[in-house]
Amino acid sequence: MNNQSRPTGNPAFGADELGSMALVLESRHGCLAADVAEFFSATHLQGQDQRRGTAWARVADIVRQRTARRIADHFYAPAE
Repeated sequence: MNNQSRPTGNPAFGADELGSMALVLESRHGCLAADVAEFFSATHLQGQDQRRGTAWARVADIVRQRTARRIADHFYAPAE
């Protein structure tokens, strides 16, 4: 049996990983994706896991930015 443990270092989450997390949340939770990410963030921060809590907060920001961009594109798109 393979007994591998998690790495003990403190690697930061990259932009690609955070973007992927945001995409998955948006596809599974739709308009509630940012709220779900905020819940995950709060849960990790209460559990003293600063790294994951911060990562989920960044994911919530990414989701909100994408939502704002989609709304702006919809309302400010040139009329055809």
